[in-house]
Amino acid sequence: MAFSALFWSFNSSFFLKHSINHLKNPPKTPLGHLYLSTMKFASSNLKQTNQAQEAPSLAFQLKEYMFTKLKQVNEALEEAVPLQQPIKIHEAMRYSLLGNGKRMCPILCIASCELVGGDEELAMPMACALEMVHAMSLIHDDLPCMDNDDLRRGKPTNHKVFGECIAILAGDALLSLAFEHIASKTKNVSPDCVVRAIAELGSAIGSRGVVAGQIVDIDSEGKEVSMKTLEYIHVHKTAKLVEASAVCGAIMGGADVAGIERLRKYARSIGLLYQVVDDILDVTKSSEELGKTAGKDLASNKATYPKLMGIDEAKKFAAQLVEQAKEELASFDSAKAVPLFHLADYIASRQS
Repeated sequence: MAFSALFWSFNSSFFLKHSINHLKNPPKTPLGHLYLSTMKFASSNLKQTNQAQEAPSLAFQLKEYMFTKLKQVNEALEEAVPLQQPIKIHEAMRYSLLGNGKRMCPILCIASCELVGGDEELAMPMACALEMVHAMSLIHDDLPCMDNDDLRRGKPTNHKVFGECIAILAGDALLSLAFEHIASKTKNVSPDCVVRAIAELGSAIGSRGVVAGQIVDIDSEGKEVSMKTLEYIHVHKTAKLVEASAVCGAIMGGADVAGIERLRKYARSIGLLYQVVDDILDVTKSSEELGKTAGKDLASNKATYPKLMGIDEAKKFAAQLVEQAKEELASFDSAKAVPLFHLADYIASRQS
């Protein structure tokens, strides 16, 4: 079921209502300052039918987990896009795909698959496809006709290195390859599940997903934007792909409908969280610290969470989103859910 059909519209906003309630009545046990150490686990109130669930073990090492998964994803991506003829297009594809990325979407996909009883092998083709789609979105987002950015992940953007024509084609090629890769490389997953996952990803990045967010974002430049519109933009432009990452991983792992929907809500929260933190960092960090051009949203008069809410209230909203995300994990095996608990904290505490 489509994300937007469940909770989101210009007329009804799930997170907006929750964020306003939160600002009026802050939780008695907040998750703490937004900029927590990535290695420190923040306590959360996990409630399910008024029963407290024990928090995940503090012994879990997020840094080690992320490093291991990132290494495996990078190896799979290297194999998926070898340098071959035509050389120029594959150089451009690899330049953006194999750069110094966080690999959040692939790692979320794998962790979701493992949470519901699957393993990394089942999820890896989908994980690679998600990173291909993400790389495509960044290439296109940086183009002069879109955000017109010169810096991405600490390096010149794709079009600055290869030219606009090659950059556009590199993005197109990565998008096409993503679906080919899922269909041709996924093993030991039922055809029905593969088709469902492909449909989920296609919906997330199309005219009801990422493209919808981008269109409203472009149309809103230089205008007074309401919180409801800002939320629509970022739920679609950013959170949709994060949501698809968790949902597709769960589908590949054989999750039931209830499990998929809980992970959908978890990912929806951390996807929006990612954007709230991104908006905060854009006005509090330098370009060198971020690895991309800082202050661009302010310079282009774009609506952001700090602009509409203020930095302090944006941080409070981010803390609430962490709490909401963790609540959706309460019914899963706590040991298997540990990576996802810590991933929420990692997103909240990131500094770039």
